[in-house]
Formats: sequence, C-alpha cells, structure tokens
Amino acid sequence: MEDIDFLFKKPEDSTGYLLGQLTLIWQRKHKKVLDPLGLTQTQFVLLSSIAWLSKTNKKLTQVEIANHNNFDRMMVSKVLRTLQTKKLVTRQEHDTDTRAKIVALTPNGKKILQTALTAVENADIDFFSVLGNNLALFNQNMINLTERNKEE
Repeated sequence: MEDIDFLFKKPEDSTGYLLGQLTLIWQRKHKKVLDPLGLTQTQFVLLSSIAWLSKTNKKLTQVEIANHNNFDRMMVSKVLRTLQTKKLVTRQEHDTDTRAKIVALTPNGKKILQTALTAVENADIDFFSVLGNNLALFNQNMINLTERNKEE
C-alpha cells in the first residue's frame, strides 16, 4: 500500500488544522457558559445579532440576520423558530413584503441575552488573553481573512 503524501511534516505545521483545533476549544468554552442558560452557540449568535442590528434597524428581517452572520437562511429560520418557542424572540410578517419576517427580542430574550453576553465576553477575554498586545493584530488578520474569503 502506498503512503499518503502530506504537504506538512506534522499537523501543527498546518494552519487549517490549528484553526480547527482552536475553534473547537473556543466553542467548548462558550458551550460551558451557555448551557446553563439553555442556549446553543448559534442561538446566542442570532440573539446577539438581533440586538446589535436592531440598534439601527427597527424592522429587522431574518434575511438581514442571515446575511450579517454568513449563515444559511433556512438554518436561521429554524433556529429563530426555536427561539420563538422559547419566547426569546418574536417573528411577525413584514408590512410590505409578505415573504419576509420581522424579528425582535422579547423582554425575556433581552434579559437572557444580557446574561449570556456577560458570560461569553468574559470567556473570550480569558481565552484570548494569552495574545496580550497581539490581540488587535490577531483581530485585524481575522477580519482580513473573512473579507478575502467571503462568498458572494
């Protein structure tokens, strides 16, 4: 049987491998603080996006939320339905576009999100603290990678 040829001598030489490992560890840290609140990371991201985007858009649609997060529209719809069942968001038909749904946080959704935000932000501060003065450069590099590789 022939050997498989790897470009890298060891997994730690592969940026993709390292990013995958880092992402898994980071997601586990988020899971640890979100589980007690009954939220998944995706639910947290959508709640946060609703709060953030609602600052400038009072008629926020599911499509805008999906686009903001580079998420699949059907997945966003399913997760928002779950959040609606949990009474954390409301979804109503748009005034002029009957295909669109307007999404907003409920008072309980705002309360849960504030608790989750504090927990996740503290977890992130702790997680990324090892970068010290390199954090701003790390963030800029992630922005550059995201913008360069975003699908249209």
